[in-house]
Amino acid sequence: MWTINLKNRLNGKGKILHLRQKETSMNVPQNLKYTKDHEWVSVEGDIATIGITDFAQGELGDIVYVEIETEGETLGKEEVFGSVEAVKTVSDLFMPISGEIIEFNSKLEADPELVNSDPYNEGWMVKVKLSDSSELDALLDAAGYAALIG
Repeated sequence: MWTINLKNRLNGKGKILHLRQKETSMNVPQNLKYTKDHEWVSVEGDIATIGITDFAQGELGDIVYVEIETEGETLGKEEVFGSVEAVKTVSDLFMPISGEIIEFNSKLEADPELVNSDPYNEGWMVKVKLSDSSELDALLDAAGYAALIG
């Protein structure tokens, strides 16, 4: 098995430089915030739900395992909170905002392919109690993310 992560095409600051553009149209819900590392964030009160985007799951291919061992931990923005394993690749998952990981989507233990089939609903990964809601202002809106992925 090859081991690479989303940093495999990154510059020195951990940002993705380029991912191949898909021929098909990507699903980019308007109500979410996005990162350049292809995570999405939905916020209700002081709780953020985080997952990977439709674009990211498409680039990774069939997801076979999601590992989150940081439940209960408080992590800073851009720290690794887990990993996702596809058939031929393993990718680190990065915190889009700072906060305490209060819940892992336990459905992914038995059914990791939910990340592929429903990345924005049933395929969410973690819920986080926000440490600094002002960090949300630095995230991309749907139009900005759509422009990023082309």
